Amino acid sequence: MTKDFTHRPWPRPQSFWCMKQRWHDLLFMHWAVPVSSLEPFIPKNLQLDTFEGKAWIAIVPFHMSGIRLNWLPELPGLSVFPELNVRTYVTDGSKPGVWFFSLDALNPLAVTIARRWYRLPYFHAQMSLQMIGGSIHYKSRRKMDKTVAAGPELTMEYAPLGDPYLARKGTLEHWLTERYCLYAQGENDLYRAEIHHAPWELQPAKTKILTNTMAKFLPVPLPKTPPLLHFSSLQEVLVWPPEKLSRLAFSV
Repeated sequence: MTKDFTHRPWPRPQSFWCMKQRWHDLLFMHWAVPVSSLEPFIPKNLQLDTFEGKAWIAIVPFHMSGIRLNWLPELPGLSVFPELNVRTYVTDGSKPGVWFFSLDALNPLAVTIARRWYRLPYFHAQMSLQMIGGSIHYKSRRKMDKTVAAGPELTMEYAPLGDPYLARKGTLEHWLTERYCLYAQGENDLYRAEIHHAPWELQPAKTKILTNTMAKFLPVPLPKTPPLLHFSSLQEVLVWPPEKLSRLAFSV
């Protein structure tokens, strides 16, 4: 974990971080979408963050390890599992961050803890991840109630291409990836949690998407154009406790 905080867009929190994680073989898949398709899902307390007038949605598969609380060792059964999130980008006017539409994980206990502590929309999913011939074969299907149709799923292969690099400030890839907080909703309140990591070491990537229904909640389908792809082999992350910001308000 980097001890350098100078690349952050605002100072690190003065309090102690509460959780440490490692993210492995992460793929950012980004699509530009109409602002109007995302606005109904964002609280009025926040604004969609856009780049040159465009909103972006991302589907991000990866796997986690080394999950532990500050001052505690890694706990068996809670420290290693795949994860998949669907996200966009928001700001409260001062701190641009991430807004999650969903987060799927293999570990049901981790899902329960994350939902209760961070108020994030985590879901239990059947997931697998295999490295075959230099490519990552990734499958995820959300577990749903027996009375509900099959849950959102993603089946794909992906692999990095080329050497790692750091995105330049002012570029789209820097804007998409260099985010140092997340926002979440409680029952009636808005929360923000600070995070910290080194600047992303990105690589170009290739992918073959076989099934993708992760964004089926949108009023319009994802664009048929190929997504913008960025791969990162490893990121170490510190997470701070969520902080309550305000009462929650949604667009009508």
